[in-house]
Amino acid sequence: MQKPLIIHDPVHKTIVLDEFEQMLLNTRHVQRLRNIQQLGLVDHVYPGAKHTRFEHSIGTMHVASVIGQSLSLEEEDIRRIRIAGLLHDVGHSAFSHAVESVLKRNPQLQPVIEGRKYIEHEAFSKNVIRMLPQDDFIARYTESEFGTDPFHFFDEIAKIATGDACAISKPYLAQIIAGDVDADRIDFLLRDSYHTGVSFGLIDADQIIDSLIIKDGNIVLGSSEGLEYGNEMALTAAESMLISRAHHYTAIIHNPKTQAARVMLLYALEDALEHFRNVTGTEAAKGEIVRFFTEYNDNDLLVFIRLHAAERSLRLLDNLQKGRIYVPVARFSQKVLRPSTRMALATIARHGVAKMKFESRLAREQGDVLVDLDVASGVPKSMRISIEDEESFFYDESALANGLVRSISRQLSLTTFVHPDAVAGMDRTVVSDRMHRVVDELSPRLLGFIRAEQYLPIEGIILLFYAIYNIFKKEEAGFISMPRLRHITWLYRTILQFSDHNLLKNLFEYSFHERYGFPYSDKVFEDIQVLVAMGIVDEDLRYYEKNGRYRQRYEYVLTYEGSEYARRIAGSYASEFKQIESYVLINKHSIPKDMVTMPLARYAPLK
Repeated sequence: MQKPLIIHDPVHKTIVLDEFEQMLLNTRHVQRLRNIQQLGLVDHVYPGAKHTRFEHSIGTMHVASVIGQSLSLEEEDIRRIRIAGLLHDVGHSAFSHAVESVLKRNPQLQPVIEGRKYIEHEAFSKNVIRMLPQDDFIARYTESEFGTDPFHFFDEIAKIATGDACAISKPYLAQIIAGDVDADRIDFLLRDSYHTGVSFGLIDADQIIDSLIIKDGNIVLGSSEGLEYGNEMALTAAESMLISRAHHYTAIIHNPKTQAARVMLLYALEDALEHFRNVTGTEAAKGEIVRFFTEYNDNDLLVFIRLHAAERSLRLLDNLQKGRIYVPVARFSQKVLRPSTRMALATIARHGVAKMKFESRLAREQGDVLVDLDVASGVPKSMRISIEDEESFFYDESALANGLVRSISRQLSLTTFVHPDAVAGMDRTVVSDRMHRVVDELSPRLLGFIRAEQYLPIEGIILLFYAIYNIFKKEEAGFISMPRLRHITWLYRTILQFSDHNLLKNLFEYSFHERYGFPYSDKVFEDIQVLVAMGIVDEDLRYYEKNGRYRQRYEYVLTYEGSEYARRIAGSYASEFKQIESYVLINKHSIPKDMVTMPLARYAPLK
């Protein structure tokens, strides 16, 4: 029997690993993480941010076990979530998410493993974990220690580690590692704050963990004693984590200097891969990318760029390593863009190929510059809270949380960067005006390019709102009356019906589940939040009383900008929109709505 390994961690203090955990810790897959920085290039802004995914993985393992103990899980389940926490990042590429960005922008480089395209690190992590029993020593120990087939055991660990809750008999195990309030986020918020010196990410981990309970096989917020005050504290704890997360991204991830460094690396890596593919072929390039996720560390990736990139990209890399980071000369956020432009850019930013075309065209218009279009991702969407034996969404119980989700959803930036030596000779006003012109001219064309390749489900939701708007709106004596949808669940049910319809299923390609007692889709929720954040749909808060308790719900109405945007895109979906209108007309009496009346001059801008 090997002695327990004691690790002194600056965030969690003493962490103890048993013999099996040490065996996994010493695999090349986990050891590789020693040389992959957790925050990629953030140390250019916060010099102390040199911590690695290795220590984060150990921290995630520790937090998972603390959560497991708080939930009174069986010892064997605690061991499973500890192992999953330790292994959850083994498929992470070097330099954080830079390689994933390259793959989204260049589909021809996406590796195919067992008939499936691999783009995100979670897929690589799952694949690496499933291969661990190929080590005979690990396989024998697993069989002896857990009394189960090692390949079956690590298949379950892979699902837990990557948050695949629907694929296991105890969904809460996966939610502990990868949910809205999970061990991964708790550790990186604490660890990133510690190493950057930014206190925004500090959270009361004990209070947050104490607010988690298991109900019907899922992790939910609530009081284990069922007390009203305990439920209020559970809400407060979860709100505090969401506040920290929003501030963490603003202060650290979306810092313009961090963004510039990330863009410099991305362009250099993309160029190196293109030259490598031209020499060795596409399949060899895909094979090398697999190595990025499974063998390379940060230094290996820099060596690859130096070996294969062109001269301009090598200069980018030299400047990056010497700390001569490009500086922003023009930056647009959601605050200076009209809603229709915001919506177009948000859609383009989520489509890798169009994003690359947009950035390249904008850069060509302005000379020797780098351009980056960035939107927030990973909006929390599925956390539930249990109050008086009833469950509801965390965001429906907390107006603060809902506002934070909206705040995260609306984070959009379009930035032009130049070499620090070139700033003095540039007129920022001219750059900004040129950017506005190209954005207005190019955005609609690129959206057309995307639609020619694939349907855009978020535009399907816009058209559903537009059909309801067209059927019910009335204008009279300088006033306009518009329908306001009372229940988001009606949207879920209707979109689910459309997703089974022969003509509409491709436009409404969403996956649903019934874990909450009604059809629910994480992606539909996220897309609706994007529509609200981009100013296409307005979201109103309403309170109502049920069973002696006042609750809140969110209601939705199409904005003027939203109606104009929908009018412009309806022609691209003529057959589908006709079908949507027909459905709404047939079912108009069952649509849960109120009519909102306001002066037309308040609703529509003066011509």
